[in-house]
Amino acid sequence: MGTFSHPIEVFSSDGRRSMTVDALVDTGSTYTCLPGSVLRELGIFPVRRVQSKLADGSVIDDYLGEARVRLQGVESTTIVIFAEESAPALLGAYTLEGSLLVVDPVELRLVPTIALKMTRSNPQLYATKSS
Repeated sequence: MGTFSHPIEVFSSDGRRSMTVDALVDTGSTYTCLPGSVLRELGIFPVRRVQSKLADGSVIDDYLGEARVRLQGVESTTIVIFAEESAPALLGAYTLEGSLLVVDPVELRLVPTIALKMTRSNPQLYATKSS
């Protein structure tokens, strides 16, 4: 499979502004990684630290936060890693799954998919009674 980039629109914490970042699609990355300066400029701040394993096997500490993003017209809330400025922006698996997008490895593009679940829900469980 080849590599390709895709734009990801990231919204400010108040939803009034956004920035579009061209990110390398990386299904091997758990979370989306964006430059920390972009996230801070949009008012997005770290909420915790996590450990991440790199391709070379080393483990590093990362800061992560939550951001509202738009991919192909679909908005969702996702987890983002505050990446160093020299690191490439990465569009990770968590964001792709949350946006119901999968990779088409032949055409090198993202395509919509449907959600998966184990069993059928009983709609009667969620129905409200009218008085």
